[in-house]
Amino acid sequence: MSILTEKFNTKHNTAPFSKIKTADYAAAFTESIALAREEINSITNNPEPETFENTIAALDYAGETLDRLSSVFFNLNSAETSDEMQKIAQEVSPLLTAFSNDITLNVALFDRVKAVYAQIDSLNLTTEQHTLLTKKYKGFSRNGALLAEDKKTRLREIDAELAKLSLTFGENVLAETNNYELHITSESDLKGLPEGTIEAAHALAKSHDKEGWIFTLDHPSYLPFVTYADNRELRRQIAIAFGSKGFQNNPYDNQEIVIRIANLRHERANLLGYETHAHFVLEERMAQNPAKVKTFLTDLLTKAKPAAEKEFAQLTNFAKQLDAIDHLEKWDGAYYAEKLKQELFNLDDEKLKPYFQLENVLNGAFEVAGKLFGITFKEVSDIDKYHEEVQTFEVTDFEGNLVAVFYADFFPRKGKRNGAWMTSFKPQYIQNGKNERPHVSIVCNFTKPTGTKPSLLTFNEVTTLFHEFGHALHGMLANTTYPSLSGTSVFWDFVELPSQVMENWCYEPEALALFARHYQTGAIIPMEYVEKIKESASFLEGMATLRQLSFGLLDMGWHGQDPSAVTNIKAFENEQFASTKLYPDVAENVMSTAFSHIFQGGYSSGYYSYKWAEVLDADAFAYFQEQGIFNREVAQKFKDNILSQGGTDHPMTLYKNFRGQEPKPEALLKRAGLL
Repeated sequence: MSILTEKFNTKHNTAPFSKIKTADYAAAFTESIALAREEINSITNNPEPETFENTIAALDYAGETLDRLSSVFFNLNSAETSDEMQKIAQEVSPLLTAFSNDITLNVALFDRVKAVYAQIDSLNLTTEQHTLLTKKYKGFSRNGALLAEDKKTRLREIDAELAKLSLTFGENVLAETNNYELHITSESDLKGLPEGTIEAAHALAKSHDKEGWIFTLDHPSYLPFVTYADNRELRRQIAIAFGSKGFQNNPYDNQEIVIRIANLRHERANLLGYETHAHFVLEERMAQNPAKVKTFLTDLLTKAKPAAEKEFAQLTNFAKQLDAIDHLEKWDGAYYAEKLKQELFNLDDEKLKPYFQLENVLNGAFEVAGKLFGITFKEVSDIDKYHEEVQTFEVTDFEGNLVAVFYADFFPRKGKRNGAWMTSFKPQYIQNGKNERPHVSIVCNFTKPTGTKPSLLTFNEVTTLFHEFGHALHGMLANTTYPSLSGTSVFWDFVELPSQVMENWCYEPEALALFARHYQTGAIIPMEYVEKIKESASFLEGMATLRQLSFGLLDMGWHGQDPSAVTNIKAFENEQFASTKLYPDVAENVMSTAFSHIFQGGYSSGYYSYKWAEVLDADAFAYFQEQGIFNREVAQKFKDNILSQGGTDHPMTLYKNFRGQEPKPEALLKRAGLL
């Protein structure tokens, strides 16, 4: 047995990262798949009559070793990859897809599941068991178990190809990000840029044995550049590079991959009896169907568009008065928005950053969670990690019981994809009377500390940290019996509620007082800054809403209709963006070829869920505001009915158990200043 397939002999059974060799993975996958097959066979070969326990529960606990291995490998493939890792990913993904199909298309196994499902009303199941049984049955029926043999074969081919395509898509985006650098040698080209950004760019150039300064497409480098650099031509260059990832007719081009993925998903949906991929996906979402999503997006668009157009006109006039700019371009947006914000609110990120030292913000998130949910975080050095920059924490309740192991990985590096996400190395579940606690991780790309400064966050990064930490709480506070219903295993348009609701505390004076301290003097953030943060919260919110809606509409464009006529991605995108367009088009740029959420992550037909969950989170936070933002009774209800419940019941039922009513969209419109 390999170290990856035996029980980890470590503290809290955590992954022994330092002992894992990349070369170990391939054999470990072969071994784990064989082990999982044996577990499935023991269910199908069981001579006893089918019961909930010996079929449904047994199926949910099966494959634990393989699941654990997959979590470790694919998490590292996102956060700490290498050419060797990517090669293994391409080799093992088809094996995993084939194995997954082998389960779904296993006639004997489905017969047993069907036999239990036929007795659903007479089995006296708990709500969680009822949900699990329904989910297992649908997992088979929705994914090909009822198909004829020739169609099952085609389904396998499609799934294998999709698995490889989405990996290649992600590898190409990472390569395009890593391959670009804006190398500046003239100091005058740095005008307008914050001192910390310049220092980081100089350190990067030095590490590449180059003079001057290097800026990249990693967010901590790219975003300050397009927000502050006075040199409009250089802003244009880096913005075009950012927007043309995967769209350059080079070896990393994603155009054919995107079209192929969309068409395969459509074919797969048709094969399973659904009109489109979106019809297939949304059947298992709160939104239920594409028509409802389109109505939701269109309603929001109707409310946000007048505000967005007004804001865009204001921004255009401001740029014209300030710098005689006739036409506002995409590379001007962040730059003039920041200048206008400074003028209107006398507030800019450079003024705020000294109050948001990363360590303090993280401790602030811990303290907020402690006040709300009664947990504490203690950094420890005896849990193994996959990179020296990763921090490890034990999370305990006030009685000292282990709640979770928490990993935090905050800085960009070559083997790590852009963006921010939460993930887990081990889920929570209860088996044989033992409550197995989860191992949860958040991964971000914040500015690294330099020789003279700690990592100081923009306010946007502060909300990002709280957002991912909200997802982490959903994983850490899970308390369900079955692993597939635990933590964030919920309907995709419900999963953003815990993360988005946590962002609200970043705007509250009572919460900011816990962590917003000047990194040099220790002084708490001035009240006038807090007021301005609150005031500016809905600044250009119409434009921001329109941008989010445009992504949701593009997603539905790819997945809510037959994509077979799409041959030109650029022309297709222009059609999808017609109703949300504000800036002039940039010929060199498209969105889809680097839209990792929908072509690599799990958000296909689900991007709308960010706005959907905003309705839930605004309504939920309004409840906290009514009772007090640290009200333990409301927090306990949120923990008991939402965070700990995972996917054990329908999300709307869980939400109403917490709130006492369905969410009202007015709370979101009011918060966004769109009412």
